[in-house]
Amino acid sequence: MAHFIYEYSANLSEQLLDLPGLMQKMHEHAAETDLFPLAGMRSRAMKCEHFRVADGDPAKGFINLSMKIGRGRDQKTRMQAGEMFWQLMLDHLAPLMAQQAVTVSFEMRELEQQVKFNHRNF
Repeated sequence: MAHFIYEYSANLSEQLLDLPGLMQKMHEHAAETDLFPLAGMRSRAMKCEHFRVADGDPAKGFINLSMKIGRGRDQKTRMQAGEMFWQLMLDHLAPLMAQQAVTVSFEMRELEQQVKFNHRNF
């Protein structure tokens, strides 16, 4: 299981941000690691119309990725995967960051096995 949840400021260029492209890259690279089953991957994004970054300069934007994963991977493995996702995200966002002041953040969280419920029919 890997869920990628993006939040981003409404002032970012949709074309330069290219969230569909970023989501595709993240899914492909996650699947290539053999750590995250493709059938359990989900990506979604929320554009934040109301936001404030740093000093409130309306030209400054942000994107945050919160990644939720199931338990079962040791810290070293999670760190290696996290560093790969982080670099992939920074590389993808380089054209946007060349045009606009943007703060980028990423966190990976493990879900508690006992209180995680899900079901799918595929």
